[in-house]
Amino acid sequence: MKPGLIVFLNGTSSSGKTSISTELLNQNEISFYHLSIDDFFNGLFHDYINFINTKYAEDVQGPTHIIIEPLITLFYSTIKFMSVMGTNIVVDTVNDTDERFNTFLGLLMDHPVLLVGVTCSKEELIRREKLRGDREIGLAISQYDKVYCLNEYDLELNTETLSPDECANLILNIIRSNREYSAFKKLNKRSVGVS
Repeated sequence: MKPGLIVFLNGTSSSGKTSISTELLNQNEISFYHLSIDDFFNGLFHDYINFINTKYAEDVQGPTHIIIEPLITLFYSTIKFMSVMGTNIVVDTVNDTDERFNTFLGLLMDHPVLLVGVTCSKEELIRREKLRGDREIGLAISQYDKVYCLNEYDLELNTETLSPDECANLILNIIRSNREYSAFKKLNKRSVGVS
């Protein structure tokens, strides 16, 4: 069975990943399944994470870190499984730690990954966070340097100048071209330091 394509949208919170994903899901040419880390946690594990955060509210960092990282590994393992089963996937997540990046790289290295950088200015990220009202102001800026430290992409999209529909069409154009996606294979694991 031919593995499913993984369109990996790399960007901070509020950079426009979900809007692009929605456009890719709404087109009729290529079938995609959308896997979002927000949906993964807020849907499948919402009650579980709430229980942990409530029970151990005084020391959230320790228990949450112990539990969240394995769940993120499960998220990436789900992506790998779906690709193996021939499903095309649009991935919407934030790789803002070296551990998460290395998990992502290790599990998906042998799969067809189209690596797409989704960017906009810091000022625009703050404006979007204020408009959304469901994100802590400054979250995207706190992720910025770690998320955008990659120097290899198959495609870079500036969502300040391109609409979600235009971004989706540029992604589809690369897929239609049948060229090899090489950016992901050029990435190297990051050395994990003390944060």
